[in-house]
Amino acid sequence: MATIFTRIINREIPGHIIAEDDRFIAILDINPLVMGHTLVIPKEEVDYIFDLDEKTLGDLMLFAQKVGLAVEQAVPCLRIGISVIGLEVPHTHVHLIPMNSMGDINFSRPKMNPSGDELSAMAEKIRSFL
Repeated sequence: MATIFTRIINREIPGHIIAEDDRFIAILDINPLVMGHTLVIPKEEVDYIFDLDEKTLGDLMLFAQKVGLAVEQAVPCLRIGISVIGLEVPHTHVHLIPMNSMGDINFSRPKMNPSGDELSAMAEKIRSFL
């Protein structure tokens, strides 16, 4: 069964897409830790990041860098934190999280629940810096 990310990639369900090429996609997390929390995902459905071949892993990080720099311009922060957890969705993904403190990347705290309009506006703002 396809993961939720594959379903977004295939346009079966909506997602707030920031950037996309033939191998990767970046979308906003719909329940972010902070506004601007973005997921960078390879289109190939591979569960564990270290099961990616070397080229795909390297290219994933280069794509994440490009997106992360745009997020950093769109969302005032000290830096963009990166996290790879991979337990909640069995499809490799990298979290890019605008950070002003260590607490901003604490996944055990309650997540935000922004409206679709808020997410759309954030996606547009980030895209403007790509």
